[in-house]
Amino acid sequence: MRSALAFAHTIDRLTAALGRAAAWLALAIVLVQFGLVVARYVFSAGSVPVTESVIYGQALLVTLTAAWTLAAGGHVRVDIFYADASPRRRALVDLVGTLVLLLPFMLTLLWLSVPYAARSWAILERSQETGGLPLVFVLKTLIPMFALLMALQGIAQAVRAAAVLAGER
Repeated sequence: MRSALAFAHTIDRLTAALGRAAAWLALAIVLVQFGLVVARYVFSAGSVPVTESVIYGQALLVTLTAAWTLAAGGHVRVDIFYADASPRRRALVDLVGTLVLLLPFMLTLLWLSVPYAARSWAILERSQETGGLPLVFVLKTLIPMFALLMALQGIAQAVRAAAVLAGER
């Protein structure tokens, strides 16, 4: 169980590092969006690539911080079962929720999104907007990346829950 807990801790460190780095995108997104609004309403000017960069930034922010949020307990839970529960009961809810809901969904998403992203990479898909960013294939790669990070964090959560149920933690 120690090696499994060490693996879970490694996953936690990975998702925390990615999450902390990506969290800075929130500031960049706000500043760029503010600049776009000022440019549009004060100078009657706009930019398709800059507008798309806000969309790309939001996609990066959500996909790269979701697993970190899960690790920090920031995702929605059904408090009826969880709020006043004992640590063993919480571990049971976490384990069942991860094995029955989170992992099957993330593995299905991964299985379906890899070919989708691969097709996009095969043609180096670009924006449909004139002058748009030529990186749609990179954007679509975030879907399997999100699924993988969430599945890994789910595994870490399941390992910790199993350790609590086994009396190891």
